[in-house]
Amino acid sequence: MENIKTVQADGAALSENEALIEQAYEAMAEGKPEKQPKQKPAASNPKWEKWKQNFKRRGWILVFILPALIYVLIFCYGPMYGILVAFQDYMPGDNIIGSGTNWIGLDNFKTFFSDPNFGNYFLNTFLLCILGFLVGFPLPIIVALLLNSLKPKKIKKGLQILYYAPHFISLVVLVGMLKLIFGSDGLLDQLSVKFGGDVNGLQLFLKPEAFRPLFIFSGNWQDFGWSAIIYLAALSGVDPALHEAAKVDGASRFRRIFSVDLPAILPTVIMLMILSIGNLMSCGYEKVLLMQTGGNLETSEILSTYVYGGLMSGQYGLSTASGLFNSVINVVLLVIANFTSKKLANQSMW
Repeated sequence: MENIKTVQADGAALSENEALIEQAYEAMAEGKPEKQPKQKPAASNPKWEKWKQNFKRRGWILVFILPALIYVLIFCYGPMYGILVAFQDYMPGDNIIGSGTNWIGLDNFKTFFSDPNFGNYFLNTFLLCILGFLVGFPLPIIVALLLNSLKPKKIKKGLQILYYAPHFISLVVLVGMLKLIFGSDGLLDQLSVKFGGDVNGLQLFLKPEAFRPLFIFSGNWQDFGWSAIIYLAALSGVDPALHEAAKVDGASRFRRIFSVDLPAILPTVIMLMILSIGNLMSCGYEKVLLMQTGGNLETSEILSTYVYGGLMSGQYGLSTASGLFNSVINVVLLVIANFTSKKLANQSMW
């Protein structure tokens, strides 16, 4: 009986202790502030966060871009306020923006568009540039693919130097070479007379129909090797394993050019094509003026020479208007080329 009473006493004590512990826990719970549900942080822009992370890791690379950026801002964007001259009757010494500015609106553009030779200038520019683009754009690609296919390194390097060298010939020397070969009393004329041709020779520099072929092919001969450098650099990054896999599948070297090399450089080709189209209507006046004669004015008078002639005659507003018109056409062509490339090939500049 005593044992039973002892157990009951112990049980009562335990129950009292448990009650005290529960009361202590309740008191502690009442004293603690209720836990507030964690609020989710405001969703930030993932693109902005990604840009910040990339800037922290690679921002120092922008230091190398600063010289080019400063150059473009000073020499390209800085002088752009000069297009206001197209809407003024400007003379040297006048203020482009100021109280003495003589604004004439669109009169310079009206004078330019009403010129009887405007259609001829525009057509000559378009034909000269589009024919030059059709011949000159694919030529460096073909040369780069062929050079990349050559196995003997000595022959490959020799051809590269041979193709690059004409790029360093100045325009004056190049036109001088053309006149020595195709001009009056040039090599071709002398051979023509010697073999029973016309006594006066061919005189290609005096024929309007000969101006475009001479201009286009001489320009491409001078620059195609230099332009091929970009494509050769792109071809150097092609994985050799792709060629090995194509060989295993039985592809010939010619087939591998179209199945491996050309797809590898396609993004580069598209990007350079967009840039070329954006500069399509810009034919420099220097070479045209050097090749221009009284006999080929029918095809050699273009928009850039019209601008140059206006500057030489003191018609600054008219020359600026015609130059601005040419630039607007280039911008429109650039936007169209970029949009078309983005839709068809999913490659674009922006």
